[in-house]
Amino acid sequence: MMKNATRLLMAAAAAATMFASTAYAEGLMTVIVNDPSNPYWLTEGNVAKATAEKLGYTATVGAHKGDTNTESNLIDTAITNKSVAIILDPANADGSVGAVKKAVAAGIPVILVNAEINQEGLAKAQLVSNNAQGAALGATQWVEAVGDKGKYVELFGAPSDNNAATRSNGYETVLTQYPDLEKAASEVADWDRTKGHDKMQSMLQANPDINGVISGNDEMALGAIAALKEAGKIANVKVGGFDGSPDAVAAIKAGELQYTVLQPVAVFSEEAVKQADSFIKTGATGAKSEKQLFDCLLITKDNVDKYSAPFVLDK
Repeated sequence: MMKNATRLLMAAAAAATMFASTAYAEGLMTVIVNDPSNPYWLTEGNVAKATAEKLGYTATVGAHKGDTNTESNLIDTAITNKSVAIILDPANADGSVGAVKKAVAAGIPVILVNAEINQEGLAKAQLVSNNAQGAALGATQWVEAVGDKGKYVELFGAPSDNNAATRSNGYETVLTQYPDLEKAASEVADWDRTKGHDKMQSMLQANPDINGVISGNDEMALGAIAALKEAGKIANVKVGGFDGSPDAVAAIKAGELQYTVLQPVAVFSEEAVKQADSFIKTGATGAKSEKQLFDCLLITKDNVDKYSAPFVLDK
């Protein structure tokens, strides 16, 4: 009888020890991305989910597709499901502030990835690409491909995303150094390939003599390439992208895209989950600041063979 009691006590102690070691790693981590039909955001969600599960959490991935009402509903669901943390790619720099506030009021730490909100002190961390650095990198390479004279057009991302303006301003800083380069037109295409195609068609009809297209992301650039191919002008117009997507890499190999700026989305998505895990366990992310910038890399025909996996460039 005493032996059985001892065994039960030992088993209970072992179970208690196991529970203590895993208590922090139990619970739901909610990941909310923009639109997983875009390979960039698909990678963001997949990497965050896989990292959370590797750390012992359960994880779900939802998508707001740039709609703040959908985002708000997803945050409500995360609160109802008692999420221990939320990894969020915000829909709108201003419009997402309220959703983040709701999560914070419910006691759920929020880590932002890829895009910022225009209020500090709410999210525990904001992890984004160094878009200014990446834009300067891309624009410099674009000039090398296009030359220092001619007419070009720009495809601009979603205005609700601060990244769109940051990249465009970065391009402008470099390109205005070349007075013989004329921006003939600029159109908003909302990061979308179909819109990039349609806007490119319109700009091409109005400006048939352009020799370059600079784009805020790969999807819009690939749409532009499709329109240029249809018009029989792809050989004479140089196109630059931004993201480092698999389709962009294929277009570089095919000689249709001059370069893409690789955003290290796989790196900062993994890091975001690790910081959320750290905050859950210790009350601190372990990072020195809330806003954290991750430098971009350039992919061209000269190093494209080093690209081994989605959004990863081998050093």
